[in-house]
Amino acid sequence: MATDSASSDDDDDVPLGQLQRRKKVKVEKKEEDRRPPTAVSSSSGGSSRKRPNYREDSDDDFDDDFDDDGSFAPAKKKKKREGDEKTINATTTKVKKENGNDKHKTPRGEKSVVKKEKDKSTTKTKGEKREDGDEGGNKKSSSKSSSKSSSKSSPPAPRGILKAMEKSERISHGMQAHLWWDAPDPPPGCQWSTMEHAGVSFPDAYEPHGVKMTYDGREVDLAPREEEAATFFASMDPDGMHLGNARTASIFIKNFMSDFRELLDGDNRRTIVHFDKCDFGPIRRHLEEQKLVKRAITDAERKTNKGAKDAAMFKYGYALVDGHLEKVGNYNMEPPGAFRGRGEHPKMGKLKQRVSPEQVMLNVSECAPAPRCHVPGRAWGEIRHDPTVQWLCQWTENINGQNKYMQLAAMSSFKGKSDRSKYNKAAKLCGNIDRIRADYKKNLTSKSHETRQLATAMWVIDRLALRVGGEKDTDEEADTVGCCSLRVEHLKFDPNGEGDGNKEIELEFLGKDSMLFKQTIDFGSALYTEKNGMGEQVYENFKSFCKKKKSTDDVFSDLTPPILNAHLKGIMEGLTAKVFRTYNASKTLQDELMKTEESASWKRLSASEKVVEYNNANREVAILCNHQRSVSKAQEANLEGLGAKLEKLKDQKKVLKKILKKITSGGDGKIPTKKDPAKLAVKVAAAIEKAKAMKEKAKTKDEKIAATEADEKAKILKKSLADAKFDDAHLWDGVPKQDQVIKRIQTWGDKIKKMEMNIKHKDDNKEVSLGTSKDATLRQPVPIIFVNDDNLDRDNDDDAGDGGVEGSPSAYPSLIWQLPMTLMTTTMANRPLSRHLL
Repeated sequence: MATDSASSDDDDDVPLGQLQRRKKVKVEKKEEDRRPPTAVSSSSGGSSRKRPNYREDSDDDFDDDFDDDGSFAPAKKKKKREGDEKTINATTTKVKKENGNDKHKTPRGEKSVVKKEKDKSTTKTKGEKREDGDEGGNKKSSSKSSSKSSSKSSPPAPRGILKAMEKSERISHGMQAHLWWDAPDPPPGCQWSTMEHAGVSFPDAYEPHGVKMTYDGREVDLAPREEEAATFFASMDPDGMHLGNARTASIFIKNFMSDFRELLDGDNRRTIVHFDKCDFGPIRRHLEEQKLVKRAITDAERKTNKGAKDAAMFKYGYALVDGHLEKVGNYNMEPPGAFRGRGEHPKMGKLKQRVSPEQVMLNVSECAPAPRCHVPGRAWGEIRHDPTVQWLCQWTENINGQNKYMQLAAMSSFKGKSDRSKYNKAAKLCGNIDRIRADYKKNLTSKSHETRQLATAMWVIDRLALRVGGEKDTDEEADTVGCCSLRVEHLKFDPNGEGDGNKEIELEFLGKDSMLFKQTIDFGSALYTEKNGMGEQVYENFKSFCKKKKSTDDVFSDLTPPILNAHLKGIMEGLTAKVFRTYNASKTLQDELMKTEESASWKRLSASEKVVEYNNANREVAILCNHQRSVSKAQEANLEGLGAKLEKLKDQKKVLKKILKKITSGGDGKIPTKKDPAKLAVKVAAAIEKAKAMKEKAKTKDEKIAATEADEKAKILKKSLADAKFDDAHLWDGVPKQDQVIKRIQTWGDKIKKMEMNIKHKDDNKEVSLGTSKDATLRQPVPIIFVNDDNLDRDNDDDAGDGGVEGSPSAYPSLIWQLPMTLMTTTMANRPLSRHLL
């Protein structure tokens, strides 16, 4: 006891870190005597497996699940001895805490090496660390010799910075190990055998801001839920697509005021009657100020916000399905707000109510624990165990009374199996398409009016890729149209007034998602008449179907979607209009790519030009399927900026030619040189540092707004510096040589050609949704083989834009990627065809 007391007194004068290391070494010495007489060399024996060239963060709960007594510590960083550049490799054993006791074992015959730690700083380690009992500065010679021997026999650690994988990346890598197409299928009629998840994440409760709207010039006191509704309207852009359009604005305002007044209490409801007297300006200005305040966020705050967002994703963003992880698509519950809809939706402006946990139904397996509702004092509406459906959560929204679902993400096995089934049906249709076309072409001239209508609708679905369509209540839904719901007003015969013999019809209507379908079809052209295309007969049928009808009458008056769908299923099992669209989209892409590859100039094209050719082929698919998108202001501004940059490059090329002329002729004219942007660079750096300092110090709202404004000024200066550098990019610091100028002229010519191609591509595709075509309708082996045969990078999108080439054949053990281009006639059963494998 006396010895221990004395030792304790001595320890009082020793720093805590050094004391802990002494205790660890003492434990090692005691454990060393109990170990069997075996020695482990760091340079020989053991596993020959190489460590991956990345390190993984281990400061989260996910890694704790993999800790056990057999785990090992990551490799130490390289240490250099003073005056010697040789690497010293040392083996360490990870300390595992169990039952409150620290265990650290060192193999007998191998000296302990303890790494000296510094407070958050990296310094060179001088010499070797002292062993227990070595009170002087002497180093153990045996440790030196062992380290030298180890460094000679074992290879040095890889140089450079190792990649640190985030937790989400590690999970993603782990999920890729599951090959769903090789896994056993669930029982017949079931989508899964076991499923477990954490439910859905609800948005935070509304926090009142206290800013008042005015009515007829007087401020109005609003309750929190009334203020929230007023804030929904104030957040709408007055010049946006809903309030900036006179037709949609009237619908939006009418619906909003109707729901808004229902929320108001007695006094406010009697006061607030007319929208024209409402002024939401104060709230709108408050929201604009809050945007400026949020933009003054510091890096530390941004990191904190990201951490909270990641924590929610790790909690709700994954599900355990049949024993493997799957990513959840929409785990955040839709927040309340003003319903916007698409196009001229009759219910735009109505208030979407906040969804409560009692309205949500969860679907998990019986053996899985029901997830806890994380809203205090609330509970789930129902827990269901239904393996025949794919959804994880279900609720009913109040606008249209439709069911909404939380489902797995697009890269899940559920979506993969659905895509595989869809593309297999398209391949099956390919084997039956000639028989099906011969059948409906024969019926185009039938004496039966109903039969001719059915055959004409089949022709339209096959050749024009229209959807089936159906009757809709236009008071509840947007007036979107498909094949069966075409009205006489949607067809315009001989739109250009060319007279007799013209076989053109202009089709104009709103399709799915209120996207305008407007095309002039020449039924007498070779496209629709060659190879017995029957285009002229279809034109005559349309004329007879529209004869003596009002503009609001249906063209196919004797045909309904159930009749058409039943006919399609009778021709081929599982056949729908969607299968025709998938088949024709893939066939169109295949044909366009084959024409491109067979052209004489194909082999001379660069990789970027080949990507453009692929996207040009995909644009034909998007046009066929009417995949459109609205042109945003950002797209227009981007195109204008690229145009200005192109003109600058052309002007710079002219200057280069003048410089070459002066150098060649030996004239005395002054050759322009680069301007030194150092002063501007210093000014930019100072502005950036000032804005950063203001953000760090900002506490009040006014200070944060001032910091955001300073940051905006710094960005403007930074852009001016970039523009100044671009303006002089073609010049040199001094007088160039002739060969330098010639080479730069060639370089600028290539840049101009590349940018012209880029601008044309972006302009041609600005109203076409290439992504929709790639994701939804294209049978993936076609672009995959295109990528494989031409050695293109699926992500080669720096210059081409809009998604590059989708598909990569690597790393997937399936013969499907090696099929020939004419694969539409090949049976594709039970092969991976989903886009998330590409």
